[in-house]
Amino acid sequence: MACFAVPAAEAVITTIAAKMLKTKESKEASSETQCTHEDRIPFSKKLGWLNSMLWGGSALLAFEHLWHGEISFTFPFLTALSDAESTSVMLHEMSTAGVGMALTVTCVWAVMAVIASAAEKRGAHKPAQTVSAEESGV
Repeated sequence: MACFAVPAAEAVITTIAAKMLKTKESKEASSETQCTHEDRIPFSKKLGWLNSMLWGGSALLAFEHLWHGEISFTFPFLTALSDAESTSVMLHEMSTAGVGMALTVTCVWAVMAVIASAAEKRGAHKPAQTVSAEESGV
């Protein structure tokens, strides 16, 4: 009924956090005089991955609820808000399915971020390979 509202609420929060973090990272990068690693993915970009996953999933779920007539274009917008019994069912669905979906998406993103960080570290410790003139065929 309104399970998409939980990931959408998380998406709003993480979007704000990502914008604030990106501003902070850009200020730190401009004031920093030492060289930085260009091959590192900033955390704000990784948080952007989570935002994309949450917004996309929420939009698809909202469309599915609209398709099935659970969302209307007139007040109260959610058909489950028309009576108290339906509202309690909706709140239960939000607290079970909605929270479960938001946690699942966040956990998948966390695994993605850990794998990306591990790949960055492995790439940073890997010695640069030099190609001799004989190997390149020159």
